[in-house]
Amino acid sequence: MASKRSSVTKKFGILTAGGDCPGLNAAIRGVCRAAHDRYGMEIIGISDGFRGLIEESVRVLHPNDFSGILTRGGTILGASREKPFKSDIKDSDDIAGEKVAAVKKTYKKLGLDCLVVLGGNGTNTTGYRFAKEGLNVIGLPKTIDNDIVGTDRAFGFHSALSIGTEAIDRLHSTARSHSRVIVIELMGHKVGWLGLYAGVAGGGDVILIPEIPFDIQSIVRHLDDRAKIGKTYSIVVAAEGALSIKEAKMDKQERKKYRAEKGPSVAYRVAREIHDETGMETRATVLGYMQRGGIPSASDRVLATSLGTAAADLLARGDYGRMVCLHGNDISSVDLSVPEGKIKSVPVDHYMIDTAIAVGTCMGNE
Repeated sequence: MASKRSSVTKKFGILTAGGDCPGLNAAIRGVCRAAHDRYGMEIIGISDGFRGLIEESVRVLHPNDFSGILTRGGTILGASREKPFKSDIKDSDDIAGEKVAAVKKTYKKLGLDCLVVLGGNGTNTTGYRFAKEGLNVIGLPKTIDNDIVGTDRAFGFHSALSIGTEAIDRLHSTARSHSRVIVIELMGHKVGWLGLYAGVAGGGDVILIPEIPFDIQSIVRHLDDRAKIGKTYSIVVAAEGALSIKEAKMDKQERKKYRAEKGPSVAYRVAREIHDETGMETRATVLGYMQRGGIPSASDRVLATSLGTAAADLLARGDYGRMVCLHGNDISSVDLSVPEGKIKSVPVDHYMIDTAIAVGTCMGNE
């Protein structure tokens, strides 16, 4: 057996926070196998995200714990949306302060050299804030939304894209059989990466994303034009954060009130408006958490494993305060401050938008 390589980090903790997504277990395996087998590090698994550090819910991870998990969905560590720097009680900083102190106390008590956090924007932002508090932190980007600044792609996106595309494929046959308009809502939080890519891959006739506020009349004209040439069915792909031009002009409170009256889901709002404007038989479907569950795609397994092993190398070098990332075809890292409090939106001049328009897709703004 090959001798272990030298490592600055001797003992580290690892957690998964925020929503689950395909590839988390593959990333855990990548980090842990490289850290243990190559460098001989001791690994502390932290349960349920940052809550596990607050409540000291931890365990030593052995090779059998991270063996055989490459293809499994979810996360063997569990996850939560616990945000230590934010109190659930309005106008109270005391509870948040106690949580931060508890995390730091557990980190010190466990004798950790570093904390590895797997998560999205919020998790990596929290990781950076703890780095500023004096903890050594390394981040891994995961999200089906693909909205993390600093990496070209996060693991989870490709799997969700495949699921979204398959759903659109299946809806085509139903829409065609019944001469219906079907509006399918995909996840994506406040950005349109998932809706745009799945819409193009699935041949959506209309694609609505948050970055391009839509005009219902533009959608109606496009559907009417299709009907005039004998295309009696259509698929409208709507990212969950898509909004109309009217909504885009509202402040947060006005928009919240409007949606409470018209329906919180964009798919149902758009479907209702299409029916009211055209008389076409219209249905809405919300894919929901189906996009986050199940086994990761081959692409996400490869990316998650590569990011995980790169994180182990950072640990070995003691190169803390970094987030591993994908830049082009290369795995590298950026300062953990890069993704802090930011969202990577789809640029309005992105080639994929032009691609969609070039094949006759309506983006809701023509």
